[in-house]
Amino acid sequence: MSQSPFQKFASKKKNSVVKEEFRQEKKKYRKERNAFFDKKKEEEYQARQAKKNGMAPAAANAAKGKTPAITGEEKPGATAKKTPTKSAKAAAANDNAPTGIMPLNKFLAHCGVCSRRDAVELISAGKVKVNGAVATEPGYKVQQKDEVFYNGKKLFVTKNLVYILLNKPKDYITTTDDPQGRKTVLQLIKNATAERVYPIGRLDRNTSGVLLLTNDGDLTQKLSHPSYEIKKIYEVKLDKPLVKADFDKILKGLKLEDGEIHIDSLAYADSKDKSIIGIELHSGRNRIVRRIFEHLGYDVKGLDRVMYANLTKKNVERSKWRYLSEKEIRLLKYMNASKTK
Repeated sequence: MSQSPFQKFASKKKNSVVKEEFRQEKKKYRKERNAFFDKKKEEEYQARQAKKNGMAPAAANAAKGKTPAITGEEKPGATAKKTPTKSAKAAAANDNAPTGIMPLNKFLAHCGVCSRRDAVELISAGKVKVNGAVATEPGYKVQQKDEVFYNGKKLFVTKNLVYILLNKPKDYITTTDDPQGRKTVLQLIKNATAERVYPIGRLDRNTSGVLLLTNDGDLTQKLSHPSYEIKKIYEVKLDKPLVKADFDKILKGLKLEDGEIHIDSLAYADSKDKSIIGIELHSGRNRIVRRIFEHLGYDVKGLDRVMYANLTKKNVERSKWRYLSEKEIRLLKYMNASKTK
């Protein structure tokens, strides 16, 4: 069996890392530039609407029940400078966001609170309010006029979707917060975005490698669901060489306490050291890679995910992150499109 599927991710290219940082700087500049022009277009649109309705912008605001803010430097009779209210800003920020009726758990996912699956737990626990009343039904259809609150904060559907690839180090837990005060992966990307993102799936505290974080609820639901069979590749370091008999047992399939497990591929990642194994599978069961080898009497000394959903950590140093490219995002959204739930 070819070893190249695992070896090609091992080498680090410093020059590539520098180029990646340069690309991210350019992407950040483009994002700021686009935000500026989007804001300018919105102001021009509001002015045209006011003119179309036959009133000045200030009068249009007054008709809608809004009072324009006037700074101390403005003179009486001068055109008042508009300062949109919080709800107006939120509406402008979500022009391209999903609209219409949607289930409450899906609404929370689109707002960037968590995945749809986790949203069901939040709603069932009574942590979400709709129009001032506690909502306990995840399937409640949210109307555009409804006001949804979580942790006392009004939610708005997220327009700015963010996709971040992190090369997770050991000793960080894959969660948004930890009551015990342990280090979380969000601390590593705290400067990446102002949006609330969350990890897709989990990596154990002592497992490193590719981790995807986003506020795209639909993509999270897709990549987390077993029916889409998302491919994962791990490099496993064992306490002793993997013997041929156990190698064949893993390929054939093992019966664990929660059922049989079948992998897609297995190889010795290093021909000179048979304690380093490359394993490919699409199962998302809890601690599945560790349990496969522990079942056969091996102790996993190191576990590194080198590929997730065709994304690799190549050019991303440990503890570092990068944004996904538009092409990568598009491929993720259409990955395994023929799969059905």
